[in-house]
Amino acid sequence: MGAIVNGVAIFFGGGVGLLLKKGLSERIGTAVMNALSLCVLYIGITGILNGENILIVILSMVIGTLIGEGFDLNEKVNKLGAWIEVKISPPAVNGEVSIAQGFITASLVVCVGAMAIVGSLQSGLTADHGTLYAKSLIDGIAAIIMASSLGFGVLLSGVLVFLYQGTITLCASVLAPLLTETVINEMTCVGSLLIIGLALNMLKITDLKVMNFAPAVFLPIILSLIL
Repeated sequence: MGAIVNGVAIFFGGGVGLLLKKGLSERIGTAVMNALSLCVLYIGITGILNGENILIVILSMVIGTLIGEGFDLNEKVNKLGAWIEVKISPPAVNGEVSIAQGFITASLVVCVGAMAIVGSLQSGLTADHGTLYAKSLIDGIAAIIMASSLGFGVLLSGVLVFLYQGTITLCASVLAPLLTETVINEMTCVGSLLIIGLALNMLKITDLKVMNFAPAVFLPIILSLIL
């Protein structure tokens, strides 16, 4: 139930954000986008402070990037976003945010962090959905802001949040021993590095293929057993 409510909250908030986007001029839309980019950068910077073992972070990023580049996840997500874009709206033109970009940005912002993991474990082990309900409220408000700048892709992140948190909830009894506080902190740190990369892309400072780094987020689970 917690995962379902979280996904619906993002979808609903994103829908409100899309309605607000239609009323924004290009100048105001650009200003809001830049402000959102700075907020995303702040989220990333605060998240990396959770890291405790720099070796796990470095190895996670290197190995995760090799995996992501091998499968070229960024290209696959962009192709999926382009396909969805053709089905529901005209393709993004220069200066507009594509569905894939909105999806990747929103997904990392709402999936990375201790609340998603701890809340899902609580839902699965004790049927206590309080943490995920609180997260749903936060994510719903964030979705309004993000969708007003990033578009329809933000709504799709609600599906990923449901699948991600729902999987942890259903497998909580198996995953709980592995997802210790230390592991969660390292996952948050690695994920926050990706969020910083997203923010730099949004500010047009870099053009990183952030999705190709995504496998790194899950590697602390394995590396913590070895290091």
